[in-house]
Amino acid sequence: MKTAAVLLTLLTANLMAAQVQSSATAPALPSSPQAGSPTAARPPVQTRTREEYRAYQVGIANEQNPEAMERAADDFAAKFPTSEVRVLLYRAAMSSYQNAGNPEKMISMGFKVLAIDKDDPEALIGIAEILEERTGPTDLDRQQRSEQVVEYAAHALKTLDTDLAVPAGTSPDRVEAYKKYLRSTALAILGTIYYKQEHYPEAEVKLRNAIDADAVNPDPVVVLRLALALDQQKKYAEGLDQANRAVELTEESTALGRMARNERDRLLVQAGGSARPATTVPVVAPGTPNQAPPQSATPSNQATPDPPSSPAH
Repeated sequence: MKTAAVLLTLLTANLMAAQVQSSATAPALPSSPQAGSPTAARPPVQTRTREEYRAYQVGIANEQNPEAMERAADDFAAKFPTSEVRVLLYRAAMSSYQNAGNPEKMISMGFKVLAIDKDDPEALIGIAEILEERTGPTDLDRQQRSEQVVEYAAHALKTLDTDLAVPAGTSPDRVEAYKKYLRSTALAILGTIYYKQEHYPEAEVKLRNAIDADAVNPDPVVVLRLALALDQQKKYAEGLDQANRAVELTEESTALGRMARNERDRLLVQAGGSARPATTVPVVAPGTPNQAPPQSATPSNQATPDPPSSPAH
């Protein structure tokens, strides 16, 4: 039993390390105005003058360069201190720093978003996710960080349907798909925090909810973590079902795939081989998106009669 416990501990530690490399990716919001209107309670985000619209276009053109994107967002915010689209530019800077592997600056951009809108769910979730990933069991401030993560993720779940800023013209289907992704991510963050705190029943509930929130795009990390939470509760047959699912969603050659198979093999022994074996389905390699990542959307400019129909950035 000691060997099994050590294996489970190693699996858990390795899974935490693999979390950054394998996570569900967000469905894209459009990069140019489209027909239709979002279903969110918050009014669509849009520019109000030709000058503001053009300044936005100049700023968003830097989204592949995080430092330049941050400067552009700061410059735009200084020039248009009441503009609604400041949130979009700072969120673009968040994404750019995330893609560059700079979590500290991503958090900094997230706080700039929250300084404009304290209820912005995307910023709340982005900050919570980074804090969760960077909180270890030996950190002296782990309790304080964990409480902050729970506060941010829970608040995002409350504001997701009322405060998500989307550009005017975004189709309702895309808005709803993005909400599902964000809701699933927030629930997974809560489940992971509870798992780290060894509150396994609570972790199980949140992880199941996370998977159900975006059922057509399951994150193999979340599925495997659910298997581990069930394993910790000695729910071996249920855990085996989830481990099998994690196997189906990963490639054997990847670190996450090997962890999933190790957990499956362990649970096969614990469950006495009574649960179903893994079936063959199309695999998704960790870090390989099912859909395109979120892009910085271009707001419409109702005050300008002739903005470009397909703005490039």
